[in-house]
Amino acid sequence: MVMEPVGVEDAIEKAKKKGLRPGRVKGTEGIQFTKGRNNRIEVISWDEFRTTLAERQLEVYESSGFMKIMKKRS
Repeated sequence: MVMEPVGVEDAIEKAKKKGLRPGRVKGTEGIQFTKGRNNRIEVISWDEFRTTLAERQLEVYESSGFMKIMKKRS
């Protein structure tokens, strides 16, 4: 499975269509998409999501409709 980078705004639109929201894993700096039903994930704002991606040099990658947040490729 080849993961290709997706622009942040495109990823946000795709996430919204799937009923996903941005989340932070409690007690860590990890962020991910969530449906908001996991007690270990704290739902954050889309602005905080964008800021965290930029600060940590992360990017959203996609393959076959599956999205994953990873470090930017050089």
